[in-house]
Amino acid sequence: MAGTAGTPGTPRVLRAMNDRAALDLLLEHGPLSRTRIGKLTGLSKPTASQLLARLESAGLVRATGTSEGRPGPNAQLYSVNPAAAYAAGIDVNPGRIRAAVADITGRTVGEYELPTPGRRPSQPVVRQVTDALDGAVKAAGLARDDVHRLVIGTPGAFDPNTGRLRYASHLPGWHSPTLLDELAAALPMPVEYENDVNLVAIAEQRLGAARGHADFVLLWNEEGLGAALVLGGRLHRGWTGGAGEVGFLPVPGAPLVRQVAKANSGGYQELAGSQAVPRLARELGIEDLPTGPHAEAAAELVARAADHTTGPQRELLRTYATRLATGLASLVSVLDPELVVLSGSALTSGGEVLRALVQAELEELAAPRPRLVVGDVREHPVLRGALESALAATRDEVFDTSR
Repeated sequence: MAGTAGTPGTPRVLRAMNDRAALDLLLEHGPLSRTRIGKLTGLSKPTASQLLARLESAGLVRATGTSEGRPGPNAQLYSVNPAAAYAAGIDVNPGRIRAAVADITGRTVGEYELPTPGRRPSQPVVRQVTDALDGAVKAAGLARDDVHRLVIGTPGAFDPNTGRLRYASHLPGWHSPTLLDELAAALPMPVEYENDVNLVAIAEQRLGAARGHADFVLLWNEEGLGAALVLGGRLHRGWTGGAGEVGFLPVPGAPLVRQVAKANSGGYQELAGSQAVPRLARELGIEDLPTGPHAEAAAELVARAADHTTGPQRELLRTYATRLATGLASLVSVLDPELVVLSGSALTSGGEVLRALVQAELEELAAPRPRLVVGDVREHPVLRGALESALAATRDEVFDTSR
């Protein structure tokens, strides 16, 4: 007897699987003809035609012109309808909240940045988040209700057992035990929360240097030093959401930091965090030190040093590479990843020069020898990861034609 509609193997489910395969191909390749979709999916021309008609009727694809420059008659091209759905991402740090909205194809259609200076927030966090989101929505020419899903990235992580933010004592206003409930009440769409470095890893896995890799570590060094762990293709978050908080890691060469949560720092942060780079430059007698936030100063110093092959600038880079490899050695010894991605301005600014020095040092300090690469996603990587995370869930929901 035939199974009920919606069970595996039924025509309805098979159609939905074909629909999703076609939509994913359109996202990956851009506009495609009916014939090309049929070849890529293995469907007959009549079935491909029915599929496209179904998706066009559902508002998921649209005709976008015809193919030109090929033998034979021009063929109608189809692409995913960008207006089928929208998703939003928010990147939070102590100085500002940055928001963006993307259409279902991944194109950013609206951005907004809300400054949040000071140790005490001038407005409640919920108001800050809604103001930032509304700014991006307005820039996109949309309404708040048009957004299907929002992903918020913060330093630290919301403990799934308590709902409270941990490992981010420097983020004022975000530690209320009722914050998640308040945000849920204020926003009309599903909201998810993720550690900022985890979101950078998602961006690199979807768009950058970690594409095609199921096991990798991402080391991030900007305002803080942290890591993201992707094992078997999935983020490993840990019991309290704190996996990858390697800034607190005790390491050789740095004094032990006790009560790390109160200090909001640990040995690895003190040894190799961005604030250590200007300090090291002063010790080496390097003059004309940049001013401004330590992350920007570190990035400028590392970029300058990468252009030198001798002298104190080169010594700065060598010492920094050794310090970075010291903490990485513990990570790779435990996890044995296939790949390590170096990300954050205090790492990417050193380019291939710094990468090669860290790789050589790591091979001296650890038995596993993963390949090190420099991250590709440089522009707002936390925000890009938030959008990619929100888009993945939105596509799963909107592209499901079996319902």
